[in-house]
Amino acid sequence: MIYLENKENLINRGIAQLLEIKDAEIRLLSLYQCRHAIDNGIHIGGAFSATIPMVSLFYGGIIDINVENPTAINQDQFVLSKGHAVATLASIYADLGYFDKEILKKSRSISSVLNGHPGPVLPGVHVATGPMGQGLGVAQGFAIAGQQSNNFDVYALTGDGELQEGPIWEAVMFAGAKRLENLCVMVDNNGGQLDIVSSLHFPYHNLGANFESFGWRVLEVDATKYHTVYEALHTFKYEPRDGRPTVIICKSTKGHGGFSTHMNNHKTSIVGDLLEQEEAFHNKTRALKEKAFCEFFNKILKEAQISEVAEVLKQHAQQIGFVLEVDKGLLKKVSNASDKVKLKKAEIRNKKIEYNAEKLPKLEIGKLYAADKVIESAMKVFASDTRIFSIDSDLASTSGLQSGVGYVDKRRALNVGVAEANMMLIGEALSVLGSNVWVSTFCPFFDWKVLRRIAVGHQERLEVIESNGWLSEGHGIDYTMVVTAADLDTQSNGATHMGNDDVLLMNEAAHVKIINVSCPQQLLSIMKWIVEGNKGIIYLRILRAPSKVIYNADFKFEFGKSYPVVQRDNAQAYIVTSGRSVFEAMDASDILSASGFNVNVIDMPSIDSNVMIELYNSGKPVFIAEQNNGYLWTNFRKVLFSSLDSINTKNLHPINLTHNRELNYIHSGTYDELAAHYGLNADTLSKHIIKILKA
Repeated sequence: MIYLENKENLINRGIAQLLEIKDAEIRLLSLYQCRHAIDNGIHIGGAFSATIPMVSLFYGGIIDINVENPTAINQDQFVLSKGHAVATLASIYADLGYFDKEILKKSRSISSVLNGHPGPVLPGVHVATGPMGQGLGVAQGFAIAGQQSNNFDVYALTGDGELQEGPIWEAVMFAGAKRLENLCVMVDNNGGQLDIVSSLHFPYHNLGANFESFGWRVLEVDATKYHTVYEALHTFKYEPRDGRPTVIICKSTKGHGGFSTHMNNHKTSIVGDLLEQEEAFHNKTRALKEKAFCEFFNKILKEAQISEVAEVLKQHAQQIGFVLEVDKGLLKKVSNASDKVKLKKAEIRNKKIEYNAEKLPKLEIGKLYAADKVIESAMKVFASDTRIFSIDSDLASTSGLQSGVGYVDKRRALNVGVAEANMMLIGEALSVLGSNVWVSTFCPFFDWKVLRRIAVGHQERLEVIESNGWLSEGHGIDYTMVVTAADLDTQSNGATHMGNDDVLLMNEAAHVKIINVSCPQQLLSIMKWIVEGNKGIIYLRILRAPSKVIYNADFKFEFGKSYPVVQRDNAQAYIVTSGRSVFEAMDASDILSASGFNVNVIDMPSIDSNVMIELYNSGKPVFIAEQNNGYLWTNFRKVLFSSLDSINTKNLHPINLTHNRELNYIHSGTYDELAAHYGLNADTLSKHIIKILKA
């Protein structure tokens, strides 16, 4: 008799059978996407091998999510790191009620929010991902937040091909060391990737041991069967934890669950007879799985001793969107509940950081202060608000973040070691959850690929907010990169560490607001501006050596505005500059004045288009002096050529680190040596300007 079996085993068997029915429906929805995609395309191999792990997670009673309010903090989080499996994710999210199933049509088209990879334009998705080895790092950041405040769990799905990416192992190392026991990563170990669908470029001889060596608990399962994956997830969720993060290595094959070997490909178009054949196969599979469950359930109904098992299975079926139709004491059919979009528009987030302004440092005009000390002092005040987080990468001594935030709460002042990609990914996760996040390293060390994906996700968030979609005001990210040792301030470290080209590279990144800091008072005002909230992605270049205060205590920074720091009557020319070069320009103006030339100096920490046009229209010589490869000069050209019908450049004089308009990297030296060598100190600047003015 069936009641002789352990009740828990019976429940697990029944749940596994319900998952098999749901499996067929999710695969049919994935094929439905393919049928209606703009190119009939789908990343089918990885989507199908990921179906059993994802269906087990979302329908097995494992992940605790709030479909109505996915931005609420007190719920589990999921990150699809292997973004190629977006078809499976979209099918599940449509079924759960994050959005209408109509969205599954016309995927990949410009008019659709369902793209080839997931991102926040798709309701319920928090970050933009693709198989770039970055989603796991974001999940790790979520897990840090989950441990510190709301005690939620975090799940991520990555692929074995994706494990070839370096940021994966930066995150694996950090998560193990920090004992993030609320983090569960499922590896879709399907043994293939894009160029070789049947094998990996670099086979793993003992993948489990690799994770174990970094302090992870490893569960290896046959991911072609539901009960094994479900049991592993159940172990993570409900059994005692020992401080280690968990990885579930899900052994499968590309395209598993498909009828045709055509489904084993990485990406393919499925049309005509092949698509109909696949759909017929999964419809038949669903009918068979439904019949098997009905037979199993009816045996349980006959046994009074285990009637509570039937009740548990009824409740579980209802939770995952099934209706069990019982007639005359027997289950006849497993039908679907009516489709309903459950998601509601997110509530507005207040991003303004609360602090006592009276406790901020008081800076004296003319006195020298190091930027890191200003940041440290200010952060001791700002970090009284628990939404302030900082992450350094073994260069905390140059930023002041860790000592400042850590003074208030060391749990919110992280240091990831020499792992800049991981630093940026943790920062993204915390900012997505609503925190005001500051990450820091040297100028050239920020990871472009990571930043670009973060910016893509931020752009999608803004698009949703502006279009009155599922996100509301305040759901963009507040993400500040404190960029240390800008321009010539790196000094004698060596060419690899010199920051003469970083700002021009970042200048081409969408949604990145670049600010070059000169005065310590200006820096403090910029920080006050940032903690007002809703400022987006900031690239804040600060000086390493102390600099002099030139602005009054009531100075107020505005992005997109420049500031005159030397104003002489009857000015004959202007110097536009930023950062350390401001002080050289001010001294050069004094030298020029003594020689009979009145030259005004304008500090332009962020691009002021209006002033650029005004200076050009003045007809007077404008010297664009900067200790990098020409960030301000590049933007001068961009602004003028986009705003005016004709340009005469005879009065525009760039003075920067390029030689004969060629780009180069710069080498070691003291600041005085470097400024003199490149003609950027006050003495050389003034001589250069006098020569041009006399001519």
